[in-house]
Amino acid sequence: MPEDLKQAMSSGDGGIYISLHIQPGAKREGITGLFGSSLKIALNAPPVDGKANSALLKFLSSKLGLPKGNIELCSGASSRDKRIFAAGIDIAKAEELLNK
Repeated sequence: MPEDLKQAMSSGDGGIYISLHIQPGAKREGITGLFGSSLKIALNAPPVDGKANSALLKFLSSKLGLPKGNIELCSGASSRDKRIFAAGIDIAKAEELLNK
């Protein structure tokens, strides 16, 4: 697990922004490290019809212990590089949960 996870996160209005690099269609799902200054996440879902985006939101809500409605895709809907906003959590707590 990446030690310097904070470089992929920034504080926002009542939550945090996380820069992500997504690997859809992977055999194993999970956080695989850093890709530049983004958190790299492998997902089983294919990059078709928004399936990978839905899987990403579900994965992050589970890892962060937040309702799926608290996680919003801000940019990158059709790209591997995405930015999400997670409401109701701070960087320190997110780092702790993502490193588990």
